[in-house]
Amino acid sequence: MRESVIFQEIEAEAKAEGRAPGRAEGLQEGIRRVAVNLLKSQMPLEEVAKLTALSIEDVQLLETQIEGEST
Repeated sequence: MRESVIFQEIEAEAKAEGRAPGRAEGLQEGIRRVAVNLLKSQMPLEEVAKLTALSIEDVQLLETQIEGEST
């Protein structure tokens, strides 16, 4: 029982500090949004990949999605 209380305290502290599960997904979403904005500003794919640490393939997929929204 005591271990459960300690775990809950550690989990609450981690959530408060942003280390909780789900943070990585939020970070990835933020990186993708930045990449989309860079692509919309006509930055070359290679540069977007370099600045965001996304693969060229991921950036190309984002570009395709942007083009699909435009039509």
